[in-house]
Amino acid sequence: MLINAKRKASAGDGLDPRIETIEQDGAYVCRLTGNWTTRRVAVVDKEMRGLAGKKRASGLVLDMSGIGRLDTAGAWLIQRLLVEARANGMEARVQGQTDVADILLAAVADATDHPGESGKQKRPNVIISFLEKFGIGVYEMRDDFLAAMNILGATIRGGQMKLGRGHGINLAAIFSQIDRMGVGAIPVVVLMSVIVGAIIAQQGAYQLSYFGADIFVVDLVGILVLRELGVLMTAIMIAGRSGSAITAEIGSMKMREEVDALTVIGLNPVGVLVFPRLVALVVALPCLTILANFAALGGGIVISWFYSDIPPIQFIDRLRLAVDVSTIFAGLIKAPFMALIIGIIGAVEGLKVGGSAESLGQRVTASVVKSIFVVIILDGAFAVFYAAIDF
Repeated sequence: MLINAKRKASAGDGLDPRIETIEQDGAYVCRLTGNWTTRRVAVVDKEMRGLAGKKRASGLVLDMSGIGRLDTAGAWLIQRLLVEARANGMEARVQGQTDVADILLAAVADATDHPGESGKQKRPNVIISFLEKFGIGVYEMRDDFLAAMNILGATIRGGQMKLGRGHGINLAAIFSQIDRMGVGAIPVVVLMSVIVGAIIAQQGAYQLSYFGADIFVVDLVGILVLRELGVLMTAIMIAGRSGSAITAEIGSMKMREEVDALTVIGLNPVGVLVFPRLVALVVALPCLTILANFAALGGGIVISWFYSDIPPIQFIDRLRLAVDVSTIFAGLIKAPFMALIIGIIGAVEGLKVGGSAESLGQRVTASVVKSIFVVIILDGAFAVFYAAIDF
C-alpha cells in the first residue's frame, strides 16, 4: 500500500533526490532516486529525519537502485538515517546499492561516531589500564634514553656544526648562552640561597639551643649547604628557569620547521642548537653553585649572629674546623652532571614538540618535572656513592 510519495524535483529538473515510501509487512521500504550530491541533498534532509522517528514500523529498507550520483554528503545522510533508525529499535538496512556506493557508505560509517553504540562500549579494567599506561611509559623511557644518549654522544664528539663535514664550535653562541643561563640567573639563585641558609641556621639554632650546643649550628649549615643543598637547590632553580627555556626555544623552532631547515642546508641541529646550551650549562652551574654556597653561608652567618649570638669571626673560625676541601668538592663534583641532565632532558623534550601550542606546553612541563626528578635521584646516588667510598 502506497502511503507516501513525495516529489522534491523542481520544474524541468528530474535530478533532485526523491523518496518514495511504501509499507510492506509492517516495514517501510523507501526507494531513493535522483542524484544524492552535496548541492541537492538539502531538499530531502527534513524528510529523512522524519523517517527515523516512525515508531509504528518494525523495519526500514532503503532501496538505492534508483540513485544516479552519490557523494559523501548523500552517503552521510543515508548513514545517519540508518543509525537513528537502529537507535529507535528498528531493523534498518540498504539494498540495491552499487559497489562504489557500498564502499562510500562503509567509509562514512567508519568515520562517524555512532550514538547508538558509544554508550555500549565496555570500560577497560582498572588493572589492565594501569598495566597499559605502565608499558607505554616504559617504552617512552626507552625512547627518551636513546635520544638522550644520541645527544650526549654528539656533544662529546664536538660541535659538529656541519653534517659529516668536520667540526666547528660557535664560541659566540656559547658565551651568549652563558650570559643568559648563568649571569642572568645570579639574582634569583643568590636570593634563594640566602633565604635557605638563613632558614637552616634558624631552625638548627632553635633545636640545638635546648642542648646548649648553639655553636654546632655552624657545622650544620656548612656541611648541609656545601655537600647537598647548595648544588641541589641551584640545579632545581636552573631546571625550572633554563631547562624550560631550552625546551621552549627548541620546541618553537621545531613547530616552525626551523630544525628541518637546518638539516636541509647541511647543518646539524644538535651542534647548532643543543651543543652551545649544554656547554653553557656545564660552565654556568658550577659557578652558580659556588655563589649559592657563599650566599647560603652568608645568610647563616647573619641569622647565627642575631639569633644565637655567634659573631661572624667565630662562625668562620668554627666553619674552618667543621669542613674541609672534600666537603666543598663533594658538592661541586655533582654540578656538571646535573647540568648535563638538565640540558639533555630539555633538548630531548624540545625535539619532541609537535605542531600545536598544547604540545609545546606539555613538553615544557615534562621537561621541568623530569629534570627535577632526575636531579634529585642523581643527588641521592651521589650520597650513596660518597658513603660507600667514605668521601
